[in-house]
Amino acid sequence: MILSLLFFDMTFGFYIAAAISYLIYFLFKKEWFGYTGTLLFFIGFLSNVATLIVRAIEIHHVPFSNLYESMVFFTALVAAAYLWLEFRYKTKSVGVFVSFLIVISFFVTNLLPFRYKVYAYLNPVLQSYWLEVHVSTSFIGYAAFAISFIAALLYLAKSKWSNVAVFEAVPDVSSLDNLSYKAIAWWGLPFLTIGIVTGGVWANITWGSYWSWDPKETWSLITWLIYAAYLHARVARGWKGKKAALLSIAGFLSMAFLYWGVAFILPGLHAYSETAQ
Repeated sequence: MILSLLFFDMTFGFYIAAAISYLIYFLFKKEWFGYTGTLLFFIGFLSNVATLIVRAIEIHHVPFSNLYESMVFFTALVAAAYLWLEFRYKTKSVGVFVSFLIVISFFVTNLLPFRYKVYAYLNPVLQSYWLEVHVSTSFIGYAAFAISFIAALLYLAKSKWSNVAVFEAVPDVSSLDNLSYKAIAWWGLPFLTIGIVTGGVWANITWGSYWSWDPKETWSLITWLIYAAYLHARVARGWKGKKAALLSIAGFLSMAFLYWGVAFILPGLHAYSETAQ
């Protein structure tokens, strides 16, 4: 058995256990389950990082060469972002939503055939330091968008069901709105921008053109424009609350299609990497 797959399964198990603990805490306000959820989530994060390290050792290069590896990297970034949020803002009630997003991501990733492909040989196109720069910056942006998405969903839920007991522990709507905004303005859009720019530089080195309207490039621009519109609407038009939340959700759905939909429905120049980014 491939050792990194064992770590993957362990990570999956810890995240599932964390999600269940967070859910019990969220529904029944049992503090012990909240602390247990945090501990299990943190162990899951460490195991997630170990999965990437072991995979890198197995393939002798950075673990970004296909969709399976990049998904493992994405979940690690989302987990790191949430752990910082919980430490900074004491947001255990948000943990149930983040952990279930990660569990769903792991479940889907577990179905990918790429997880069983361990190649020491890396496609020549990917043998560049731009791989690390382009993928890592893009995925930091993706992780920030995921946090913004969860905050936006919670904003809508809290606004509609503020009197429901289970939502009492959820941060107030103002905090959720602010969190969604900061995730996009401080991390998501800046890092997506860097990812697009570095991708263009890499494309010029590889293919002799900064931009070729490849489906991946085109959809990354669409996603960028949605989030740019979000910031413009918020700063220039004063959009907050429901409108901003809906635009954040639209941006995340666009990002999800950029990440998954384009890979399977609109393959292009990026197909060489088995839908790595």
